[in-house]
Amino acid sequence: MDRQRYYVSVQAKTITNHQGDAAYEFAIDALPEDIDKLQELFAAMEEFDEMSFIRNPLPGIPYHHDSENDGYDYYLKESYKLIGQLSDEKTRSFIASMPLNAET
Repeated sequence: MDRQRYYVSVQAKTITNHQGDAAYEFAIDALPEDIDKLQELFAAMEEFDEMSFIRNPLPGIPYHHDSENDGYDYYLKESYKLIGQLSDEKTRSFIASMPLNAET
């Protein structure tokens, strides 16, 4: 099966195959199973984002001791890694320059 061009917004957690449908940050060339995996990562990010909503108003819990934020960060990093694997060299270089392995 041939790879198809998709346009991805990590911020909005959207994937479209028509460039003008929505704003996007990255263009990738992916197989349907790659898109399924990216959608799973975005769904996991959304779950952790919703779980953190309950905790966010509570003062005194540092970000680095918050399992909901840890989960969100993990899936965010995994999303960027997958996008990097499916992108052109310029995008791979950009993602490689991001501090994805920095401690929070």
